Amino acid sequence: MKFRAFIQRHPIVSYFCMVFTISWGGAFLVVAPELLRGEAISTIQGLLMFPIMLLGPSIAGCTMTAIVDGRKGLRALLSRMGRWRVGVRWYAVLLIPPTLTLMVLLTMKALVSPVYTPHLMLLGIVYGLTPGFLEEIGWTGYVFPKMQAKLGTLPAGLLLGAIWGLWHAPVVDFLGAAYPHGSYWLPFYLAFIAMVMAVRILIIWLYRNTNSVLLPQLLHGSFTGFLVILSPAPITPAQETLWYATYAVALWIAVAFIVKYSKSFVRQPAQQPAQVQAMEPTYTR
Repeated sequence: MKFRAFIQRHPIVSYFCMVFTISWGGAFLVVAPELLRGEAISTIQGLLMFPIMLLGPSIAGCTMTAIVDGRKGLRALLSRMGRWRVGVRWYAVLLIPPTLTLMVLLTMKALVSPVYTPHLMLLGIVYGLTPGFLEEIGWTGYVFPKMQAKLGTLPAGLLLGAIWGLWHAPVVDFLGAAYPHGSYWLPFYLAFIAMVMAVRILIIWLYRNTNSVLLPQLLHGSFTGFLVILSPAPITPAQETLWYATYAVALWIAVAFIVKYSKSFVRQPAQQPAQVQAMEPTYTR
């Protein structure tokens, strides 16, 4: 009972503790034998860590919702995950990742090197939809509304984006087409964090305007999926770092435009208790 009371008093910190324990703990167990023997982690094992990590946001999101918000909260979460009638214009937002990806790669192909010719790997959509569906149960469905109630929309989105980038740390060297990244690991990781922070702002903008978890799940899937589908290959770590950094800049230009002209990021005075606000995100058009 004391543990439950602590979680209810600290619903945000408790969520992140649970997410990182499940995700990073699970990832460690996958590669523990190699690490304990001092051996290098193979590519296959590195890629296997990611499906295990996906359990963190989804399990923590559902568990924390049940503990903090009860059955009413779980019903609200399921309702938002099933909300698909939001207007065609909001589905058009799903085209932002593939459009920007193609624009950046084709520009880099023309101005920098033919190595940036877009690749085509249709299986990438599977790699996108799976993390999109599982992760957003926790990131968007549970923790963002609670962070928003305390911090406001934009600060909550920036902080959540940074934490989301940090969460990828165990597997980031196996993401992209140029792994392992060697001496470019840190620049690549920083470019990756900048990129996912911008995507997080796009996700919360979509969520704020639709009150739907399904649309953020699909946008996350679109972003991750088209990175796999269109990313150039073969490519060196230096070239991939430049490509991710350039893509991050393009995403932030789009985000800056949206933040400037959207009412979704204007902090409004609280009208109701924070816990109720967290369960019922503001709906804007």
